[in-house]
Amino acid sequence: MQHMDHNMNMSSGSGMQMNHGSMNMGSMNHGSMSMDMGGGHMMNMGNFKRRFWISLILAIPILLLSPFMGIILPFQITFPGSNWVVMILSTILFFYGGEPFFSGAKGELKAHSPAMMTLITMGISVAYLYSLYSFVIKTFINPKAHVMDFFWELASLIVIMLLGHWIEMGAVMNAGNALQKMAALLPDTAHLITTGDQTKDVPVSELQTKQVVVVQPGEKIPADGQVVSGSSAVNEALVTGEAKAVTKQPGSKVIGGSVNGDGSLHVEVTATSSDGYLSQVIKLVQQAQKEKSKSETLANRVAGWLFYAALIIGILALVVWTIISGFSVGLERMVTVLVIACPHALGLAVPLVIARSTSIGAQNGLLVRNRQALEEVKHLDYVFMDKTGTLTKGVFQLNDLISTSDLSKQELVNLFADVQANSSHPLATGLVSEAKKQGLTITPATDMQAIQGVGVTGTVNGKFYQIVTAKYLDEHHLHYDRNQFETLAGAGNSVSYLVQDQQVLGLTAQGDVLRPESHRLMQQLQRMHIKPVMLTGDNELAAQRVAHELGDIEYHAELLPQDKEQVIAKTQAQGNDVMMVGDGINDAPSLSRANIGVAIGAGTDVAIDSADVVLVRSNPEDIINFLDLAKATNRKMVENLWWGAGYNIIAMPLAAGILAPIGIILSPAVGAIIMSLSTVIVAVNALTLHLKKEN
Repeated sequence: MQHMDHNMNMSSGSGMQMNHGSMNMGSMNHGSMSMDMGGGHMMNMGNFKRRFWISLILAIPILLLSPFMGIILPFQITFPGSNWVVMILSTILFFYGGEPFFSGAKGELKAHSPAMMTLITMGISVAYLYSLYSFVIKTFINPKAHVMDFFWELASLIVIMLLGHWIEMGAVMNAGNALQKMAALLPDTAHLITTGDQTKDVPVSELQTKQVVVVQPGEKIPADGQVVSGSSAVNEALVTGEAKAVTKQPGSKVIGGSVNGDGSLHVEVTATSSDGYLSQVIKLVQQAQKEKSKSETLANRVAGWLFYAALIIGILALVVWTIISGFSVGLERMVTVLVIACPHALGLAVPLVIARSTSIGAQNGLLVRNRQALEEVKHLDYVFMDKTGTLTKGVFQLNDLISTSDLSKQELVNLFADVQANSSHPLATGLVSEAKKQGLTITPATDMQAIQGVGVTGTVNGKFYQIVTAKYLDEHHLHYDRNQFETLAGAGNSVSYLVQDQQVLGLTAQGDVLRPESHRLMQQLQRMHIKPVMLTGDNELAAQRVAHELGDIEYHAELLPQDKEQVIAKTQAQGNDVMMVGDGINDAPSLSRANIGVAIGAGTDVAIDSADVVLVRSNPEDIINFLDLAKATNRKMVENLWWGAGYNIIAMPLAAGILAPIGIILSPAVGAIIMSLSTVIVAVNALTLHLKKEN
């Protein structure tokens, strides 16, 4: 992230290899929160905290022993040699406490974009160097010389700036774990088939294409590949974001990181961990985060303007007053201008608002992890939303129950639940839950067995039952209503049939259901002139049905992760600002690419760690609360920036002596008082931030 963008970013370090498939996590900082201090210089949260406390300890004696803008304070202590103590401590503080700002300023100047870091560096450097000059004059040349030092201002500025940065870092959360958690989806080892059909456990990173591995029931698939033998229902939800288990048979493709069901699979590796599906997703996330980090914050822009204004006014004061009254007077005027321009209040203006905003957000189920997301709301044009788990509940529920025999619907649901009572398949758990809801007594079937890719069988009260798919009925030439099946399946349902003695007794249609809040969300977004768009990996029919239920909103179906990311990138390329809302790993690249990434709290860790904002309550309608909070936060930030920097519009020209012809010159002491008052005002103003909820 460039300049003083306080977005949590991954520290750029040397290439770091993860043992999960040798994925090159070149920009990963394990377990620590880092902030870009400008120009790519990263600072760890723990280091910042330690630097602040050490700087504060150094600053306390300086504040007690040195005058404030030339004024002897009531609590000031003096003793023989106290000036030496102040000078030595100030030198240590200048180089130690100021180091992050020097590094940040170097990066800003290298990028030809001076901003907050450069402004702070200029202020503390001028204060220190002029104070050192004053110390030498008074100590070795003329003790009664009318030159004042700025050691007090130097110490207070460094400590306040470090405090402001620490506050802001503490107000957001670590966003550097997404890539580690993606890599962790792959197992450490794989069961490689060697000569003589023997198996050998090898690290996943050593797998090569065309090798064959065995995946036992319940294990993670170690690499992308193609099934050569065996059959199983594979749960790809963590990878693709879709809740439905996918049947895998010989010839089927499987994705590394997905979880095998209760069958054993022999898989031929088609892509190693360094170039498989997850690796591609990781690369998309890295690229999106890198490009997203280039934007500049409002505080940085204000600091940039203030830097140029202070520099120009200070140089003019030096030249004019040197001509009028000599170099020493001109130098003092310039230094006064540059010290007054030091952004004490500006350094706290935004961090205090952000800290207050994130606190309010947390109380209302909104976890704001990247403060820049709050600023991006101002220009938002589109909200893209994943379907499964975001707009829908991500759980299969019974949508239809049809008896094709003498069984009543209650008896039919009871039998479905009995046969599947011991199954963990999402379709089975949905029916068991429905039976319990109806108060039915569930008698788990004996001899229950899973038929890979088909369903389950079991014996209930001495009778043998099968729960199968329409495909099974077709293959075994069992009669059923094909038109009825197509109607239910076309509505996005998974249809299961109960069979006994080659007769279809009834069927269930289960599907994901919309969250009740989703309808209101669409209406509120449209009232705010923001266009909602649904993105999903689901089939066209299911996507069309959901889009219609949501008011015929725009949608894109059958999308892979890279497809979603490309849709967002294309929209951004047309000059639009975009928010993405999702919950699965397949949403991670899109969440990183979007101007604002919003994760559903019940989603995967990877999605959450890729996002700027997390909806803790998993309520998509909280998006509106976030938008309202962001707008209120932006108003407060602008107000505080005016209070924090606006006084310079008057103070700097007065300090330069623009009204000297009529006898008005702003003394350093008065300038310091105004500067201090602006700091108090921004703190109080930040506390008045609140959220007006519409729902």
